[in-house]
Amino acid sequence: MVKIRLTRGGAKKRPFYHIIATDHRNKRDGRSLERLGFYNPVAKGNEKRVELNVERVKHWVSQGAQLSDKVGTLLKEASKASA
Repeated sequence: MVKIRLTRGGAKKRPFYHIIATDHRNKRDGRSLERLGFYNPVAKGNEKRVELNVERVKHWVSQGAQLSDKVGTLLKEASKASA
């Protein structure tokens, strides 16, 4: 089954997450099928907090992919910001 979830990057005490589509058996930071966007929880000023390719997420969901809880809330936030 394909999951759309976060993978961690960034430095110590300064997290940065990529939103990816991956097989649910892969490790958190393991191999991914496609990178769909990013989430920066420590964004300040004019930095973007969330950027997400909503069309590709909808494509993966239509193919049967499952969203993680956090990605679901980020999808709502990204679609609200683009509307």
